Amino acid sequence: MHNPNLISAVSLRARQHIAKALAVGALSLVAAGAAQADATLPGKGTTVQPIQSSIAEEAFQTILVSKALEKLGYTVKAPQETEYATGHLALANGDATFMATHWDPLPADFYRNAGGDDKLWRQGTYVRNSLQGYLIDKKTADQYKITHISQLSDPALAKLFDTNGDGKADLTGCNPGWGCELVIEHQLTAYKLRGTVTHNQGSYAALIADTIARYKQGKPILYYTWTPYWVSGVLQPGKDVVWLQVPHSSLPGDQAKLSTKLPDGKDFGFTVNTQRIVANKAFAQKNPAAARLFEVMQLPVSDVNAQNLRMRDGENKPQDIERHVNGWINAHQKTFDGWVAQALAAAR
Repeated sequence: MHNPNLISAVSLRARQHIAKALAVGALSLVAAGAAQADATLPGKGTTVQPIQSSIAEEAFQTILVSKALEKLGYTVKAPQETEYATGHLALANGDATFMATHWDPLPADFYRNAGGDDKLWRQGTYVRNSLQGYLIDKKTADQYKITHISQLSDPALAKLFDTNGDGKADLTGCNPGWGCELVIEHQLTAYKLRGTVTHNQGSYAALIADTIARYKQGKPILYYTWTPYWVSGVLQPGKDVVWLQVPHSSLPGDQAKLSTKLPDGKDFGFTVNTQRIVANKAFAQKNPAAARLFEVMQLPVSDVNAQNLRMRDGENKPQDIERHVNGWINAHQKTFDGWVAQALAAAR
């Protein structure tokens, strides 16, 4: 006769052995699958070097692109700081991989001088409707009926914005190397403002801080700025300040034939720009997943303005910006995952 207790014990040991074997096999399959999936990420083994200008707020857009590239398997270095002219050359030469804040068409000369489409790659639009121009405080604009910057050719009006006692208007302007300084310098001549307006350059952050301080003291202010940027969240157009128009379109270099007139007929002197991700062309051609990612990423200008204002209000350390980027991804996970999915599909 069979011993039922023995049979039961053998059966139990057999079941335990089978279960253990199945568990080990399953874990092996999972590990193998993970390793295979990791190995098939299109960016595996490739290192990427982002660059950005000295404008600290550009880190938000740059790091968001870096996070998406990491999802594709790329090893992404910390962004290096360089101004736009040298940055475009670095991209063309392969010393850098991408810049997330390439304005189009503002730095057209920089793009062409670096080799243009033969050396650089740009497709898609990262941020739309980037405005630039000259503004003055609304109180002075209303009191003296100033609507156009060309009116500052009148020494009496220009003197209202004098900050150093030389009788000329002081314009808080654009840092050398940004590209916007070339437009301002060109327009000072085109609109006959050389004798009455001084273009103050240096550290834009310091200059605009002084401009805001003078506004808070009730003094007239004249400055250049752009959007997306935090300044228009502090000095709100239409409420605190007003945009000045120009008498006619006048741009330097490769932009000379472009019209700066807006659809509503107003003309602020600068074309409405788009911000695009520009990359080294050879890299884009060898990395279709990254190229597709650069093409499909789109960020609302309002989100950039909101993050920039948080930086202005003190959340400007690297860990703060990292938190802002992660917060944006979490709030827009479906959008972010969609970018990555399209990029992965391009590599197949």
